[in-house]
Amino acid sequence: MSVQEIIDATAPDLIDHDIVPGVVVPGITYEKRPARTPDGKVAEGLYNAWITLDNPKQFNSYTTDMVKGAILAFRAASNARDVVTVVFTGAGDRAFCTGGNTKEYAEYYAGNPQEYRQYLRLFNDMVTSILTCDKPVICRVNGMRIGGGQEIGMACDFTIAQDMARFGQAGPKHGSAPIGGATDFLPVMLGLERAMETGTLCEVWSAHKAYSVGMIMDIAPALKVDGNFVANPLVITDRYLDEFGRIILGEFKSGDEAKAGKDLLGQGEVDLSALDEKVEALCSKILLTFPECMIKTVEELRKSKIDAWNRNKEGSRAWLALNMMNEARTGFRAFNEGTKDDREADFVALRQALAVGTPWSVELIESLMPQNRRDDR
Repeated sequence: MSVQEIIDATAPDLIDHDIVPGVVVPGITYEKRPARTPDGKVAEGLYNAWITLDNPKQFNSYTTDMVKGAILAFRAASNARDVVTVVFTGAGDRAFCTGGNTKEYAEYYAGNPQEYRQYLRLFNDMVTSILTCDKPVICRVNGMRIGGGQEIGMACDFTIAQDMARFGQAGPKHGSAPIGGATDFLPVMLGLERAMETGTLCEVWSAHKAYSVGMIMDIAPALKVDGNFVANPLVITDRYLDEFGRIILGEFKSGDEAKAGKDLLGQGEVDLSALDEKVEALCSKILLTFPECMIKTVEELRKSKIDAWNRNKEGSRAWLALNMMNEARTGFRAFNEGTKDDREADFVALRQALAVGTPWSVELIESLMPQNRRDDR
């Protein structure tokens, strides 16, 4: 008998294991795309589930409803018998995700730790739904992966990025700590020194640097100039030793080199077709494996991240909720109310106030907003 004859003769009535039917949530797109073999042929009846954060006007930052939708989407992909791989991405070409929606944080959750604690239960469940998905998860990084976006991206099993994407944390600069996964995953993925660097300083890394240190699996060119792909002109893409003997790769250019890079950037257009080809190629490789052996291997390799996540997530949730009364309340408001070029609180004035025992108050927070920053220093 052929495989098709066996399928036709033995197909049972199947039970639906989804909690709710379908995934219809504003800001989340769930789509099943045909799975293909490495030679491009459609594997009939098999699909890859594409879960897309669809809030491009706000850099695909996730609202509370979007977090709910992501949980449902990953659950649906896990249960779908015909899904081979999950591709997690963002709409457009500017951002995969920049984390939680700052407007919602600043205008609703700031000063309301009891509400933020409930939100964080949803956030924790979203991260867990990625870490425990019954299918391998590829993070397709179409643009910035910052803050909470970096955390949910690192929860995925593979990352392929367009080479003008940027990576980094934002917590200590904007009133939080990156304990929604970053402090769990970064030491596992990068080692302690590199984890400390990116986790605390909030400096943006290029895709080339993220690749060179092992944070992501692969990169693809995205800038087309005169019809041809070129590497990100804003970063150093050659590996060489600087005057101190340090290996340089992926650092941002400066001076005349940076200006020339910006000029070239202005001549081109973003094209994510090379990124999609690499994502599809990885999906095809996963297709040609035994499904149970594949997911068991994935589950075992995930354990170091999951163990760290499970040890810390509840304590982190409690701390993050309480932090909404002071530093988070200040930082999220500053980001939401500041200008494009000035979205940070007055860190020096805050430290000076705390150094002499000034208590936290509404008045202190107000004085730290960008528009009220002192100019006498």
